[in-house]
This record gives sequence, C-alpha cells and structure tokens, in this order.
Amino acid sequence: MEGDCLSCMKYLMFLFNFFIFLGGACLLGLGIWVIVDPTGFREIVAANPLLFTGAYIMLAMGAMLFLLGFLGCCGAIRENKCLLLFFFMFILLIFLAELSAAILAFIFRENLTREFFTKELKKHYQRNNDTDVFSSTWNSVMITFACCGVNGPEDFEDIRHLPYSSLEKAIPEACCQRELQSREGMFVNKEACLAGIERFQNRQGCYTVILNSFETYVYLAGALAIGVLAIELFAMIFAMCLFRGIQ
Repeated sequence: MEGDCLSCMKYLMFLFNFFIFLGGACLLGLGIWVIVDPTGFREIVAANPLLFTGAYIMLAMGAMLFLLGFLGCCGAIRENKCLLLFFFMFILLIFLAELSAAILAFIFRENLTREFFTKELKKHYQRNNDTDVFSSTWNSVMITFACCGVNGPEDFEDIRHLPYSSLEKAIPEACCQRELQSREGMFVNKEACLAGIERFQNRQGCYTVILNSFETYVYLAGALAIGVLAIELFAMIFAMCLFRGIQ
C-alpha cells in the first residue's frame, strides 16, 4: 500500500512539474515577444525603465521555471533525493520572489493611472520628433490604436513648446485618421485634420482604448499567475512528501 502511495505521489509530482514546465515555456515566449515585438510595444517597454526591467524579469522567470519543471520531472521519475531537494529549495525561492513581485505591483499600481500618463505626456512629448524615444513611442501608440493623447486631443492644447503653424491646431499628425493604422498608412485628410476638423481626427484617448483592449488579457494574466503559484505550492508539497518517502 505504501509503495502504491509512493508511486502515485511520484506521478502526481511529474504531472505538476509538467505544468510548471509549460508555464515557464509560456512566460519565456511572452517575454521574448515583448522584447522583440515589431508592432510598437517594444518602444513602450524601452521608454519605461520599470516595464523594461519587468520584461527581462519575466524572461528570466520563464527560463528558470522551464528548467525547473524539467529537473522536477527528472527527479520524480528517477526518485533522486538530491534533485528533489534542489527542486524544493529552488522553487521555494521562485515562489517567494513571485509573491513579492505581485505585492510590489499592487503597491505601485498608482504609477499607471490616467493622471500619471497625462503629466508625463505634457512634460516630455515633442510632437513629430522621431529621434526622441518618448515621442516616437507615443506616436506609434496613437497610430496603432487610432487614439489621441491620454484623454483626447485636448491634452496637446496645454503643451506650449509644441511647434505648429498658425494654420494648424496643437494636435500632432499621429492623431489624424489613416486608412490603415500603421506608419505607412495613408492619411484620410491630413490638412483638414491639422486644421482642426474633428471628423478627420481620432478623438478618443489612448488610456481608455488601451485599457479596453487589454482588459481581458489582464484578467487572463492574473488568473494564470494565481494558477502558477498554486501549482508551485502543490509541487513543493509533493516534492517533500516524495523526498521523505524514498528509502
């Protein structure tokens, strides 16, 4: 009976580690996509040191979970006490690091408010200056998501250092409607847009558009994170039980 219980524990341990292996592969793939993505998200990450660091942390965590799941599977199948102990200590450190990161993300969530982005836009935005990373990033975001500013075109009215002629309003070219939402897309009517005719402008703010676009994925990522933490916890329990059961 004890042997059957140990065998069951071994295969459950293998199953949990297989899920950790898959979770690590997903995080690794997501981290690589964020860093090399050519659609403009890469510039957003590069412009924000916090996001830039987070992307590489995600990449490192994915690689560690990928390797850890593989080692856990090997330790369970071969009933190797050394591998199981190493697995337990390593996954405990990862579990505590992920828990700490989640707590810090919750504490500093106010840095991602509408007011924060509005303040940063008015302070650093330089219109069509593509040599400036911040401005180029915002232009890419506004073109990709067919939006304008954080709250709307009115955000640019208070930016006094924006150069524009007397025939143009403060709205930048990136806020003008295009036939295709990319930098190569043709303007519907650029002159009318810059002259202030609203029907040729993207009037909706980027904060609302992006929030609506990623709302589903945020909940999915949160559910995935909770699932990964639960799997890691059960894997540690099974690893210790299997460790104590091996003669």
